[in-house]
Amino acid sequence: MPRRVIVVTTAPVPETALRSCVRAHAGDDVEVYVVAPASAISRLDWLTNADGDARADAAERADQAADVLPVDDVETHVGDSDPLLAIEDALRSFAADEIVIVTRPDEQAGWLESGSGAEAQSRFALPVTHLVIDDQER
Repeated sequence: MPRRVIVVTTAPVPETALRSCVRAHAGDDVEVYVVAPASAISRLDWLTNADGDARADAAERADQAADVLPVDDVETHVGDSDPLLAIEDALRSFAADEIVIVTRPDEQAGWLESGSGAEAQSRFALPVTHLVIDDQER
């Protein structure tokens, strides 16, 4: 039976980092559900529900992550602007064995992204791997 992994990406991911992480944690027999939260949004846009640009950016990020994964069975989704709510929503429709969350370091992260990796590790009962991708690594 394949492992089921949710990959949550709030930042563009270098392909080698994502590939090696998924292989290391799930092997080759894996189903992946990529969720890209629409978290690149200002507080004003968030308050006024003007999230069109953030959702387009998230869709591009999800597709990019899916394209570099070393598996055939990948589904993508644009998630809630709050990465933790995006994970909760994903878990309702995809019974995962593990969560991989990809963020920028907190000092480079946006206001919704900051702290989400550590919070995911403490909030969810599943194993959570937090990849921190520095903007200079891309």
